[in-house]
Amino acid sequence: MILLQISSAQGPDECTLAVKKALERLIQEATKLNVIVDILEEEQGQHAGTLRSVLIVIQGEKEQQLFKRWNGTIKWICESPWREGAGRKNWFIGVTQFDPIQEMMESDIRFETSKASGPGGQHVNKTESAVRVVHIASGISVKVQSERSQHANRRLARLLLGHRLRQLQNMQQAQLKAERRLFHHQVERGNAVRTFIGMKFTPQD
Repeated sequence: MILLQISSAQGPDECTLAVKKALERLIQEATKLNVIVDILEEEQGQHAGTLRSVLIVIQGEKEQQLFKRWNGTIKWICESPWREGAGRKNWFIGVTQFDPIQEMMESDIRFETSKASGPGGQHVNKTESAVRVVHIASGISVKVQSERSQHANRRLARLLLGHRLRQLQNMQQAQLKAERRLFHHQVERGNAVRTFIGMKFTPQD
């Protein structure tokens, strides 16, 4: 299990579109490798269909193969969809790994279920598919309702809570918070591990 963040860093709106396209491409490649991708957190971009950053977990026998292909700076060569005639066509985003998610005992946590709200149609609103998991000792809780099944939301909620607890531990040591802030500001330009071209995000490898 590998925890990854895809980030537009301090890049312009085009980079937030690149994050969305990179996530979609990564999921396609993961499917071919029988690697499971779970989305833990998303930060929406200014434009619809864009992401400033996304936190994911990849799991499977070939997770390292997928990770090695994506870890580092990603270059996207494409004309801006929002700035007609703009000269710049190179956009950079970053993919980085974070500490493994903390394991938890069943006795350390409490699960609560409720009816999901928001998008999802009648089915999602009629079933108690939303899951909140609470870490009893710290009081930290997270709620997940992105999936239709309670079982799937329960698994994702547990993963996200583990990540939040790991964040708390590392922030107490002033490590993870500094690392993530630094990563947002220091996506390396000009040394891309992969390059994609055009709105179809076609890989050049």
